[in-house]
Amino acid sequence: MSESKPPTPTPGDTYKGWLFKWTNYIKGYQRRWFVLSNGLLSYYRTQAEMGHTCRGTINLATANIAVEDSCNFVISNGGAQTYHLKASSEVERQRWITALELAKAKAVHMQAESDDSGDDCPTLPPSSGQGGGCRNSEVQSTLRTLGSKVEDLSTCNDLIAKHGSALQRSLSELEGIRPGADMGEKIRQVTERATLFRITSNAMINACRDFLTLAQAHSKRWQKALQSERDQRIRLEETLEQLAKQHNHLERAFRGATVLPPSFSNPALDAKGSGSGKGDASDEDDENEFFDAMEDPAEFITVPADPKYHRRSGSNVSGISSELGTDDQSFDEQSLASNPESPQPLEVELVKQRRTRIHEKPNYSLNLWSIMKNCIGKELSKIPMPVNFNEPLSMLQRLSEDLEYYELLDKAAKCQSSLEQLCYVAAFTVSSYSTTVHRTGKPFNPLLGETFELDRLRECGYRSLCEQVSHHPPAAAHHAISERGWTLRQEITLASKFRGKYLSIMPLGSIQCIFEKSNNHYSWKKVTTTVHNIIVGKLWIDQSGEIDVVNHRTGDRCHLKFAPYSYFSRDVARKVTGVVTDKDGKAHYVLSGTWDEKMEFSRVMQSSKGENGTEGKQRTVYQTLKAKEIWKKNPLPEGAETMYYFSSLALTLNEPEEGVAPTDSRLRPDQRLMEAGRWDEANGEKQRLEEKQRTARREREREAAKASNPPEEGTHQDSHQALWFKRIDDPISGEPLHVYSGGYWEAKDQGSWDMCPDIF
Repeated sequence: MSESKPPTPTPGDTYKGWLFKWTNYIKGYQRRWFVLSNGLLSYYRTQAEMGHTCRGTINLATANIAVEDSCNFVISNGGAQTYHLKASSEVERQRWITALELAKAKAVHMQAESDDSGDDCPTLPPSSGQGGGCRNSEVQSTLRTLGSKVEDLSTCNDLIAKHGSALQRSLSELEGIRPGADMGEKIRQVTERATLFRITSNAMINACRDFLTLAQAHSKRWQKALQSERDQRIRLEETLEQLAKQHNHLERAFRGATVLPPSFSNPALDAKGSGSGKGDASDEDDENEFFDAMEDPAEFITVPADPKYHRRSGSNVSGISSELGTDDQSFDEQSLASNPESPQPLEVELVKQRRTRIHEKPNYSLNLWSIMKNCIGKELSKIPMPVNFNEPLSMLQRLSEDLEYYELLDKAAKCQSSLEQLCYVAAFTVSSYSTTVHRTGKPFNPLLGETFELDRLRECGYRSLCEQVSHHPPAAAHHAISERGWTLRQEITLASKFRGKYLSIMPLGSIQCIFEKSNNHYSWKKVTTTVHNIIVGKLWIDQSGEIDVVNHRTGDRCHLKFAPYSYFSRDVARKVTGVVTDKDGKAHYVLSGTWDEKMEFSRVMQSSKGENGTEGKQRTVYQTLKAKEIWKKNPLPEGAETMYYFSSLALTLNEPEEGVAPTDSRLRPDQRLMEAGRWDEANGEKQRLEEKQRTARREREREAAKASNPPEEGTHQDSHQALWFKRIDDPISGEPLHVYSGGYWEAKDQGSWDMCPDIF
């Protein structure tokens, strides 16, 4: 491929172009895009990689450049890196040699200037490695000299004080003496002491002059050294940022990588023969990906079912009622359509137009590590954090986002089969994590008594209410009810630990879903969320763990497994698998997909024990019908990357609405200011609200202490009582649980909020 020849480079210019780089004896020379800039020679596989993935860099200040023949030349930095390069022509090679020599000379000169901290330290070649030692030795010598001068000044100060006091006494005695015999002796003493004082003062003045001269002599040198250190720090930060970007892109590329067939031998192999190996152990071989055994092998394997099962009755092979049909049609197409009680579509009413954009996120820079380094091992809910790490939503609103895919519960309510219904409930469970994939911002910790209502009765047929029912530990209760015949309730307490490189968030508490028509009662718990790259690199989120969705009426169960991300797994990232079984443990459906994109289900026709997997585990083989999609993530709104990666629903959660309770998250001033981009004001308001909450808590504790008179040992707790929720013992788990006690929507209709506390 012909390339336009760049002009002859001049000192300081960035020089770019194609060269052939020797990789190995299998591939020979490979065409690479090289960039020469600021004394560094970097190369990329293509020009498009320049923004994110550098394949290698060599510093010309410490490199040797040698010409082999008319087109070939070698760049080496002493053994650690060696590039064998070949240009397309002798003219092109000479252009590169000229550019490299100019860049090397400039890099050596800049490094020499950086190492030269004064006239007393001779400039040494960068390769000698003595520049830093000389500078350090000179600084130590200067500090010793200045230290001795300070000691001299201290000694002179003591002598001046001593002789000054003696001189003062002599002068006082001289004033009180009578003219006569002792006058001459006293005058002689005064003269001697005045002379001593003058000598000591002169020594003090000379010592101060020497100290000042020495400090001035080294001040300029130290300023230059300080500026050099600042420049090096800036370059290091830029390099670290670039490495973090490359690390992130490499991870993303690796997640989607697949094993490629072995490459064919390069024709250059014949020309090279069996000579000595060339080149460094570069990343050229990353075109061939190799994987170790998976750390956590799959629990089961799915294979296509025998075609004969497509002609057999579903009830004969899977134990599911015959209304599911005999082929692999989706639930919507067959079982739901066959339900005579399914409501008919209603005319769409005119509803409120919701907003589709919010204020773009300001470009505030803040060092996360400077704050987080003192928080290792601590509970993050007890550590005040600036809003710079937040997103303009509260935890109550994030909890309401679980209803993003409420349609899955609507479809589940129409199902005739409990096993079929369980598939939809399991898909709903997975879908609640899809909104978190890019959401690295921390939601606001709700204030005690804070609420959030999500009224979508006209648009979607449901409405929900959240309330912060406890502050230590922080706990939120959520209740949602739909006209389509389902009720969702949950109480979530977040436990979080900072582990240095990553942050783990462990949701405690259960989620329950009840269907009115069938009286099926489901419950499950959430998995652990992990935020990676806290110290360096781009933040990314992973979900890992296992969920058991249980139907407490029938005993049906769906076991979901969220696979943690692993460098050594050839599976897709964020993978989720699940098996729906009845009370006897017989599998009826298999679910698979990812928690950030989509989930599919397939009906199990037959199961058998397969061969032993790794670690001697025997995996089950399920013969299934063709998989069908049961859930798919909605696309993000346009420009979501500048709006905290909010979904369409999330963009509307903080939209101002009339008639909400005065404790609603929409009215929280610091959150409101942050959404408007006024972060400095938001930080001040956040501190005010937190101090107000602490004051209110101390007052409640004092009142509780007076009421108990005195309190019993070990029974002291925050005396706050939830306003819209009451605490009961869960009939299923036996654990304490806050359930909706009623009255909120009636109070909203009447516009009566007298019972609401003043928390903002």
